[in-house]
Amino acid sequence: MSVTSKNLWRFLCATVAIVLMVAALNFAVDPLQLFRPARLLPAMYSADSRMQDAGLIRSQDFDTVFMGTSLAIHFRQSDIDRALGVRSLKLAMTGSNSREQGFVLTAAMDRGPKRVIWQMDDWIFRDAPAIDSDIYVPADLYRRNAKGIAGYLFSGAMARESLWIGARAIPPLEPIVARLTNGVMFKFPISRVDDINTLRPDFDVARFYNAQSAVAAFRRITDPARSSELAQGYDYGAMVRNFERDAITLIASNPGVTFEIYFAPYSILHFAAMRDASPATLKTAYDFAAYAFPRLLQFPNVRLHDFREVKEVTHDLGNYGDVIHHSPAVDLKILSWLADRQYVVDRGAPLASLERLKAQVEAYRVER
Repeated sequence: MSVTSKNLWRFLCATVAIVLMVAALNFAVDPLQLFRPARLLPAMYSADSRMQDAGLIRSQDFDTVFMGTSLAIHFRQSDIDRALGVRSLKLAMTGSNSREQGFVLTAAMDRGPKRVIWQMDDWIFRDAPAIDSDIYVPADLYRRNAKGIAGYLFSGAMARESLWIGARAIPPLEPIVARLTNGVMFKFPISRVDDINTLRPDFDVARFYNAQSAVAAFRRITDPARSSELAQGYDYGAMVRNFERDAITLIASNPGVTFEIYFAPYSILHFAAMRDASPATLKTAYDFAAYAFPRLLQFPNVRLHDFREVKEVTHDLGNYGDVIHHSPAVDLKILSWLADRQYVVDRGAPLASLERLKAQVEAYRVER
């Protein structure tokens, strides 16, 4: 055998050895906990919900799933558990659409939850890419197929995370590694499930959530130069189609699961902005609710709450950081309303809350 052939053979053997070492490391550490809950090393978690949820579904014990968008992302599982008497798993994803949410919830159904708490709004039912074309959702990790498992085990980036998690488990190195783990260089900086995508204890709530911020956001989105953005995603036909595919199909396929659905308490400014700058969009939002509410209530395993009409919250602009995102204090109110079964939409009058909302929007005037 020539020297060149020997060197090539050595290179191939070394490459195979490195690849196998990467796979062994990722399997042993299992950063996402896809194969087993963390045992050898302390668990670490990522704020990238679309990736982390695949592991949470497999590693956590739960009887209740909590799904939503950025309006549900800051809830703490401990608060959900305490308020509702459940063992919850928060799977909310910032900016998520119904296709993503339905896909993740379908994966969670394999674990046999008894209850799904689902924060909905009309915007999640906008058109979106198919899951396998969605670059943000690692669909094969949820499917746990050969492609997904192989991509996970042989990932160099995941091996780096595994090494970092291992280094953090060494007591002398832990303080240094913890300071360096900032969520930018490394994807797994969170040490407790309860802290995933929650606000830090030192977060200045009053500075972010206040009437000035809410009104400034209203002025910005109603500016004629930007008001056309209000209509983005509001195609009635597409919304109904996506609602049927992603929500109704899931509910109908799981009759033994209770779906507790709530429409989030947007500030009144959200609807006032559409009323003043994009009335056709407001009509689409109303028309969609008029379709969705009776449709949801056809199913005995659905309980529907409409928090958009809770005037003492939605008209208090101090609760908001913009026209839709509410403060952590409102998170706790929502849990209280769910626990006490408040603002439940009556099956016999499914559009009554919508009519009350319409009256509030028509009467409301933005103070200058």
